[in-house]
Formats: sequence, C-alpha cells, structure tokens
Amino acid sequence: MSDQGATTPTPSAPPAPPAGRPPKVGSRGRASGPTDSDNFEAADIPELEFFGAPGPRGYPPLTEFLDIWDVDMMRGRGETNKTDHRTSLYHCDNLIVRRGQEFQIKITFSRAYKPNEDKFAVEFVIGANPQYSKGTYIPVFPTKTRQSSWEGRVIQTNDNVVIMGVTPAANCIVGKYHMYVAVQTPFGIRRTKRDNSRDLYILFNPWAADDAVFLDDEAERQECVMNELGIIYHGAYDDVSERNWNYGQFNFGVLDACLYIMDRSEMPITNRGDPIKVTRKASAMLNSRDDDCVLVGNWSGDYTYGVAPTSWTGSTDILLSYFRSKMPVCYAQCWVYAAVFNSFLRCLGIPSRVVTNYYSAHDNDGNLKLDIILDDNGRIDRNRTKDSVWNYHCWNECYMTRPDLPTGFGGWQVVDATPQETSDGMYRCGPASVLAIKHGQICFPFDAPFVFAEVNSDVVFYSRKKDGTMETVKVNKSHVGRMVLTKAAGSDGRRDIIDQYKFPEGSPEERTVLEKAEEFGCKQEKSSPPEADVDVVLPTLEISVGDDFEFNVEFVNQSLQKRTVEAYVSGSVVYYTGVSSNEFLFKTPTVTVPAQKSVKELMMIESRNYLNHLVEQANLNFIVTGKIKETGRIVSAMKVVTLHTPKLTVEVSGGGRVNEEMMATVQFTNPFSFNLENVYLRMEGPGVMELKSRYYSLLPGGSSLTWTEMFTPQRPGKTRVMATLDCSGLRQVSGQASITVET
Repeated sequence: MSDQGATTPTPSAPPAPPAGRPPKVGSRGRASGPTDSDNFEAADIPELEFFGAPGPRGYPPLTEFLDIWDVDMMRGRGETNKTDHRTSLYHCDNLIVRRGQEFQIKITFSRAYKPNEDKFAVEFVIGANPQYSKGTYIPVFPTKTRQSSWEGRVIQTNDNVVIMGVTPAANCIVGKYHMYVAVQTPFGIRRTKRDNSRDLYILFNPWAADDAVFLDDEAERQECVMNELGIIYHGAYDDVSERNWNYGQFNFGVLDACLYIMDRSEMPITNRGDPIKVTRKASAMLNSRDDDCVLVGNWSGDYTYGVAPTSWTGSTDILLSYFRSKMPVCYAQCWVYAAVFNSFLRCLGIPSRVVTNYYSAHDNDGNLKLDIILDDNGRIDRNRTKDSVWNYHCWNECYMTRPDLPTGFGGWQVVDATPQETSDGMYRCGPASVLAIKHGQICFPFDAPFVFAEVNSDVVFYSRKKDGTMETVKVNKSHVGRMVLTKAAGSDGRRDIIDQYKFPEGSPEERTVLEKAEEFGCKQEKSSPPEADVDVVLPTLEISVGDDFEFNVEFVNQSLQKRTVEAYVSGSVVYYTGVSSNEFLFKTPTVTVPAQKSVKELMMIESRNYLNHLVEQANLNFIVTGKIKETGRIVSAMKVVTLHTPKLTVEVSGGGRVNEEMMATVQFTNPFSFNLENVYLRMEGPGVMELKSRYYSLLPGGSSLTWTEMFTPQRPGKTRVMATLDCSGLRQVSGQASITVET
C-alpha cells in the first residue's frame, strides 16, 4: 500500500501539570511496586490456596478436613476485649484494641479441635500489599513451638469452640487490620471469607510498658488519653480566659478520619507504628498550607466562606467534614489546630495535651531577639518593626520515648500544627523534646531552636539614628515566655508548667542554657545598656467590650534628681498574634517627675474610638515609649488588655439519666445599642449531645434570644454542654453547663 498522500501525525505535547505543582511521578523504574500507603485498600486474600500444581483430576476436595464455621471477635461494648483495652467509649462496631496487650477471639470449628493433628493460624493483614517481612502480614499460631512477632495461645477449648488469645507486638503498625482464620491441610490452606465485621483497629498503648508511648501515671493517662472534655487557655498573661472544647476522640467516624489523614499524606503503612514519624507527619497534615489537608488558617477577620475559628466547639465536626469532603475545612487559628491535633493523638492512643504559652515569640530572623525599632525620639517605627510577640500561642505536647536522641530526652515532646515556619520544606513543627529545650540542647531533632526561641527570646529596643545606624537602648529579658498553662489532670484547674521549659529568669542555670544554645547557632543580645532611672507602670484592667475606661500611665522616678520624660503613648486594636490593626490612641505627653516621686498621666478611653475597629478576641495593646531628657535613656512599657465579651447562659433540665430526654436552653441578650447581624450559634456535649446549630439573621440592640434543644444522654458520668455565639460584630462569646448523668 502506497503511503503517498498520507499525513504524518503531529506529536502533541504532554498535558502540563497544575500550576504551582510538580508532575506526579510514580514508582516505575525504582521500585517493584507502589509504596503501600492506603489503610483502607484491602488485599485480595484467596479463600483456597493449594500446594503445588493440580493432579490429573484437579484439586481434591477439602471437606474431610477441619473447617471454620464461625469467628466471634468478642467486640461488644461490655465484653472483655473492649473493657480490658479501655476502648468501650469508641462509637464503632468493630473491635478496637491496643498493641502489646492480649485480646481474645472465639473460633467455632466443624468438629472438636485436636492440637496434635490440626494446624490453624489467625492471620492479620493491613494495606494492599501485605508482606511478612514488612510486618503487614502477621500469622498468629496457637502453639508455643511456632510463634511469630505476635504471640498466640489457646485460652480455652469446649468441644468445637476455641478461645484464642492474641498479643500484638508492642511496636506493631497502628491502623485497621483485616483478619482471617486459616486451616492448613495436606493439600492446601482454607481461609474464612472476607468479612468486614472481623476487621479490627489496633492503637498505641500507653498502658503497655514496652510501647513507645508508655506513660507510667494513671492520672495523666486518664486525662491525656481518655478525657474528651478540654479546657484551652487564652486571653492575656495577667487576665487568663478559658475555652471549653469537645475533643470527641471516641465519636463515630473520628478514628477512620484520623487514619484517612495518614493515608492522604501517603505515609507508608510500615512507618505507622512509630509515634515520632506519626506525629511529625500529622503536624504537617493538620494544616492545609502544603497538602490541602485538614484546616485552613485565617487570621484576617473575614470568615465569609467558612466557620470563624472562635465559633467551633469541638473537633468532631471538623474531622468528619474533612473525611467526607476530602477538602480542607475553613477556618482555624492556633487553638483550633492544637485542639484538633489533640483529638487525633488521643484517638490513636498517644498521650497528649494542649498547652498555651503566654507572650510567645515569633521571630523572623532565626535568633533569640525580637527587634523593636524606635526613631531618634523614642517613638516606635512600625514600618521597620517586623517581629511580633503573640499574646498567647497554643501547641501540643505528646508523650513518647525518643530512641533517636541520647538517653533521658524522652517524655513530653512539643508538636505544633499551626503553620508558622517550614521544617524540612513543609509547614510543621516537632516532635521536639521539652527537656532538650529546657537544657539548651537545641541540636536535637526536630525544630527545637524554633520552640526554644518561642519561650526564651529577648525583646530588644533599638534606636535608629537619622543616618540609619542602630543602637541598642533597652533589653527586656523576661517579657517572652511568662507562663505555659495546661489543664490539670483530673480537675478543671490549670497548671503552669513553665518550669519544664526553662530555668528561673536570671538564674545561673538559665545563663548556662543560653550559652549552650548559642553554641548551636541561636544568637542572643550581648549588650547591656544602662537601665533608665525612670520606670513606667501600666495598670491591670478588667474591661468589657463597649466600656469607657480610664488608663493611667505612672512614671516612677528612682533617681535623686528631677526627670523630664518626653513620652509617646500608643493604643492599638491588635490581633492576638500581636499584629496591629488600627491605632485609636496616640498622645505625646511631656511629664516632669520630682526626685523619688511618681506622677500619673490620666487618659480617658471612649468605646466609640475602638469599638468599630475591634477584631476577634478584642485585644487592645498599649505601648509607652519615650526618652528621658536629662540622661537620653529610653523608657518603655507594654500592656495587652483583653476586653471581656458577654456570656451565653446555658441551662440544662430534665431527668439526668441515660436514655432519658433532657432539655438544653441557651439565652443571650445583645448588650449594645447596635444590631448584630448573621448570628451563628453552636452547641454540643460529649456523650450527651451531637453538634446542634442555629442561625439568626438579625438580633436588634437590647433584644434577647432563646434557643432550646432536646437531647438524650448515651452514657453515664460527668460531662458538659457547651455553646458559642459568633457574628462579625461580636466574637468569642460562649457558655457552658455541667451535668451529671446517672445510669
């Protein structure tokens, strides 16, 4: 056939990858198959597996040999497995156990089991490509003469019923396993059919001494693994506020959502028994910056396309929304990241807690200095001041051994899902040993220098001359890392654990630690400019949103001569991250202070000046700087005033017994003269009420709302119903009611 007139096809260019993303490259050419990273993808395990090739008449029937009639996972909520493994609270029909601890299964055979003649094994597989060498296929045998990495034994036999005990290895993979019972015959192996009801979940075990997350303190285990009710601290160092949170780690679907997060990260299944790798991977996956994963951060104040961070009441809705939609959930700030991360960790069995660091440094230069630039007259140059001090910052601590570090640096580890800085190319932080941070051993992985700076940085004031040169004029070594709070174990009280992060300010131990940190590259301010002999004292105030108030600045002269201070007093509405939104106050008083006396400069703050500029969490930041005319020394003082928001009234009435209907009533009165628009309310309670929500398009000034919901408690014990109200005109409004449910 002639090819005259035939046209040569023009080769087309391959499709371009999505903008900003590299093309997806598979494992072809470098591995025999793709990495096994999907816990929900099941392997195809044959029911019949014959030995060798068939004879002339095919394979013989196996009917005369031992057969399996039934397998009982003993997975009922009140049965031994779940009570012994402390997993009864999980809302899941499948068996959930903890590694390193024996559980039982009941097998019914076609006839009485004969140990000397019959050979059977219980097989556990995880992932799409199970292999014995990788710990993803584990056969468990009932005899002592033949054992694998998991121990097996026959606990009891009764005619054709065998109760077998299985002890997963204390370092086995954590996740969802499929289980089969296999009987060996002379001609091949016969297995049970694939049955979803026989799937089981294996978790980390802080009660097992050989597990890497073992925590030898029952009160802490009950608090940091089993407790669903959280208290997260916020506000200001000298005016601490509390936020109630429902971690919901036992709620229906949450465990599957947590496993899906690891699948979404393409984390190899073989790495999922190592809490170091799991927590490091999860700290990246809880934020959406790199991988479109769980939560989108938003500090702008505009939450039009999602839920305001201050509106959330618990983690369940966030995790299930992500699991269902496979899309990031909007929106989060640091405490939301920490709370959802806490749910993830507790759900998988890793002891964890949320901690709050007051005056937390976020340094842009990678040193131990937060630079505040003043002009030649002592006024803050906001255009050149880039570092910020967060009023508070929440992160997590989780408990584990650290075999990758020298002995003694296990225990509590810092992990942080809030996307602040990249670590190994991704927005994540930790795990970093708390003990290593305290002792300045910041060379140890992971991200210890960043956490060290969050609690140890100095606030350094520089005076910028007109020729551009900079001079250090004041160093505040005690402002950052004032207090680290977490919920006390077994109570609703709070506990300050700052002593676990650093030695007392000014102590010899602290100086040694800072010198050690400097050896590893953390630069600190060496200069010690003379202290000014005039102190500036700012008042501690408790003010509600909408109040007018007095703000007194006191100048205290410690010298024996008169002093004249040319001061700058600035008041700004700020985000809790320390970033300024709007300046509502600026005064430049010149104050003359007699020798060894004090003078107060009185300022009246009217609500109309700040109210329309408020951002969520309603923080006002007052900064006083200035220069002493006689000595040229710089004075400064900073104070964050957190305005208190009105509270929701939550009342609960009814039987107070399991399966008896109860009623929760939420009441709120708009205390302002202006209307509140697009008002959202949310309410939930661990073990008693799933998430409920309500929307009001308008709440006129001075008017009230009442919202009533019926609910039925599902389990006994002490719990709490918590509610939030949120709208663009008023954030951070909450309330709660404690209840005790009896059987």
